[in-house]
Amino acid sequence: MSVVHHLPPGWLLDHLSFINKVNYQLCQHQEPFCSKNKPTSSVYLDSLQPDLVSPFGTPAPCFAPDSTTVLDKEDGGSCEVITQKYVFRSELFNVTKPYITPAVHKKDQQSKKDENLVTGEKQEVSVSVGKKRKRCVAFNRGELDAMEYHTKIRELILDGSSQLIQEGLRSGFLFPLVEKHDGISGRITLPLDACNLSELCEMAKHLPSVNDLELQTLQLMGDDVSVTELDLSSRIIENNSSFSKMITLMGQRYLLPPKSSFLLSDISCMQPLLNCGKTFDVIVIDPPWENKSVKRSNRYNSLSPQQIKRMPVPKLAAPDCLVVTWVTNRQKHLCFVKEELYPSWSVEVIAEWYWVKITNSGEFVFPLDSLHKKPYECLVLGRVKEKTALALRNEAVGTPPVPDQRLIVSVPCALHSHKPPLAEVLKDYIKPGGQCLELFARNLQPGWMSWGNEVLKFQHMDYFIALGSGPD
Repeated sequence: MSVVHHLPPGWLLDHLSFINKVNYQLCQHQEPFCSKNKPTSSVYLDSLQPDLVSPFGTPAPCFAPDSTTVLDKEDGGSCEVITQKYVFRSELFNVTKPYITPAVHKKDQQSKKDENLVTGEKQEVSVSVGKKRKRCVAFNRGELDAMEYHTKIRELILDGSSQLIQEGLRSGFLFPLVEKHDGISGRITLPLDACNLSELCEMAKHLPSVNDLELQTLQLMGDDVSVTELDLSSRIIENNSSFSKMITLMGQRYLLPPKSSFLLSDISCMQPLLNCGKTFDVIVIDPPWENKSVKRSNRYNSLSPQQIKRMPVPKLAAPDCLVVTWVTNRQKHLCFVKEELYPSWSVEVIAEWYWVKITNSGEFVFPLDSLHKKPYECLVLGRVKEKTALALRNEAVGTPPVPDQRLIVSVPCALHSHKPPLAEVLKDYIKPGGQCLELFARNLQPGWMSWGNEVLKFQHMDYFIALGSGPD
């Protein structure tokens, strides 16, 4: 379970546990003793031992079977079943200390002057730039709005997080820093982007087009599947088996969890998703919001608010669909979601939740009152508006109302934009067996449809290790 503790303020989550509870187990059938039947897969076991170099700078994890079973067949032959289990790299969740320490933050704030948020007067802060003389910087309207919003929710974040963190410390899930074993902390070497998935989506636009009537879902059948770029751009890919699948794409290998499906495309190629014959009872959206940091880093392509507004959410949403949108701490984006985006989709705002990011010892990753970065992000939850008769019928189904002002507290992954899982905290607020969709996803989940131009990003083999082998 990813939910470690559930208290009135919200949930303490274990993101790593959620990933590893997925059955990332590859199963390969070999028939070395059977002369009557030929193997059905065109990819053999040695193809699961890539000779690629991991972005960590060492050879990529190899396929080292952790179990082998020989099954007798009715025709007298034998079938050898080889399995290997993979887990996510735990060091990617080793956040042992804050990104900015409170001492550094306090020094940065010493020159701050008082400001009257009620009158809306601009606050001037004296800052030093290198060895230059100190100068005064006036906050703009957006920054003042963000400060006012923070003032309103500060006690909620502080008190609610404290309860969940204390419970985590009592249970041993979180631990005081002095109890951390030596040699585990330290700088984490992050893998590079071995395959630029967004560029692949752009390239796929120039491949021969496929008639919309032929856009059928591609179900992965073999033990290891090489998927062509045309298949990826024109079809939803499904793994309906109880085991993981490994696919090869442009020389890079990705693990697909069981019972998962995805479409790798950008917003110009969403037709396969619209034609799949499904509507969804929960839609989680993590838009690539515009901001200065993204422009400077060129980390990913952002979308303008108007482009996000044109997303075909109304066509994808089932009646009474729960829509959840991740929003940055920029007030302009939060107001846009609540006042313009959701109304345009006929979605009624029902709650705001907050993801609070902490270290393994329970400290905020950023000082709570930092002017630059906050240790929390906002989620806006809404329901698709319904006609009165249908709404009354759905009330009889018995899904409880979504509570407002709840916290999701977790240790963040070191990988940028790897958000915590929402499946277990949302399950009580959607009907049993409901269809689930994530838009702008960067990883896959069992039982979910995932879409985005980087939808396989965190499924790359370099983020996993085989059980029985240590980190590379």
